[in-house]
Order: sequence, then structure tokens, then C-alpha cells
Amino acid sequence: MRQFRFLAAAAAVSLAATPAFAQDSDATLPDDEQAGATTIGLGAAFVPDYEGSDDYRLVPGGVLRTKIGSVSIQTRGLAVYADLIDGGSDGVDLDLGPILAVRLNRTGKIKDNVVDELPDRNAAIEVGGFAGVGFKGLTNPYDRLSLRLDAVKDIGSAHQSLVLSPSVDFTTPLSKTFFMGASLSADFVADRYADYYFSVTPSGALASGLPVFDADGGMKNWKVGLLANQSLSGDLRRGWSLFGTTSYSRLVGDFKRSPIVSRRGSAGQWMGAVGVGYTF
Repeated sequence: MRQFRFLAAAAAVSLAATPAFAQDSDATLPDDEQAGATTIGLGAAFVPDYEGSDDYRLVPGGVLRTKIGSVSIQTRGLAVYADLIDGGSDGVDLDLGPILAVRLNRTGKIKDNVVDELPDRNAAIEVGGFAGVGFKGLTNPYDRLSLRLDAVKDIGSAHQSLVLSPSVDFTTPLSKTFFMGASLSADFVADRYADYYFSVTPSGALASGLPVFDADGGMKNWKVGLLANQSLSGDLRRGWSLFGTTSYSRLVGDFKRSPIVSRRGSAGQWMGAVGVGYTF
């Protein structure tokens, strides 16, 4: 029953999202301005050591956006999206396609020695899909407001449950050489996800000294983000560019109350990344 309640709540947030913010660091020029273009980016990100940690680490990262026939492919973090719907009409685009993602939360050495005493987690292999709608030309001919809902399920041996992520994003070029985006998103997870990553079992409590805790699913967190992209070639549609992105996320509910967060970490977490990209 609890899983049905979180599904309904996620759908409500998706429908009620407002255009105050926007989505991830993969924002680029509108599709009609870079038809057939490929963008490759490399950089480094400063990220939390695990979900709810107050320790951070530096990791390498990459970005890819390309088009094969009528299918647009792009990466968001450790996820790959393939949009199967090409173009739109009257300033409105529909987005629909599959997602393949990897989740590496708590799969390796944890900086916090207490949390590191808890059992290691397996890498989650998540598959699913996304659906959304985009509106162009709200403030200028090249901006885009997008509403999207992602749904993925772990098919491996990790949390083995469903994750729903509604998001809204607004992206726009401010000139021929400078582009910005802003985002608002949230994650809703099932009980198995909450239990796998945020509960502390009696054996885990004995090993770590943390209290026993039974986490329930629901809304896990909300996140806001900003992106900036500066062309080095004089045209965002081709050549080299520099990009930077930052986001702030906040865990809520049982996820915030879990001892690995409330006693050993932080409910609020920052992420930052910088890099260089090339469009051809």
C-alpha cells in the first residue's frame, strides 16, 4: 500500500511543478539549433561520498549528446537517455524513450569509518523510461521549458525497486556564446530502496555502533541546480566550450532521520562540476 501512495505523490509533484527552476547539467542548445550535432565533454565533479554523507570526493566525469537518425541520445550523470520522438510542432516537443543507468551508492570504501562498518552495497543496474513535454520560445526564440518524469527499476541485486523522478527545467542562451539553465527535481523511492540504503539492521548496529533504524519509502529528496556554458570558439553550436554546474539537494523524511545521515552525515548536500566540451 505504501508503494502506491508514493507513486501517487510523485505523479502529483510532476503535474504541479512550476517553471521556477530547471534540470541537469546536460542542458544544451535547443534541438532545432544543433540538428545532427554531437557534443562531448570531460571534466571533474565534487560529490558526496554517499547519499547523506558530509564527506566529499573528487571524481572524473563525462558528457555525451548526439543524434543517430531520428533518435537523440544524451547522458545525465551515470544514466543514458534515448529520445525516440524527433522534433515537434507549434513550439511544443514531446519526449519519450528508454533509460539505462548505474547507481554506485555505497559500493566501495566509505570515508566515514563508522558507516564503512555497515555492509557494502551492490551496484544497481536500473532500466526504465521517461516521458515529458517541452515548450519553446517563451522568452526568446531559443529557450525551452521542459517537464519530465523518469521511472527506473533495479534489475540487478541491489535495491530491486522503483525510483520515480519528476523534474522541470528551463534553459536559454543569453548570447551566441553563453548559455544557462536552472532546475528543480525530486526523487520518490519504494520501501526496498529506503531499507537497502538507509536502514540499519541489528547486525549492522552491532558492527557500527549506530542505532537500529527501519526506513520507509516515499519522497527521498528535492534538488535545485544551475548550469553555465561559455563558448571558446564564438559560437555555442560548434567548437570548444567551458561548462560549470552546481546543485543542492535535501533529504527528507526517514532518509533525513536515518543514523547514517542524522548522526554521521548531513541532510543537505552540494555537488559541483567543471569541464570542457567540444561540439561538431
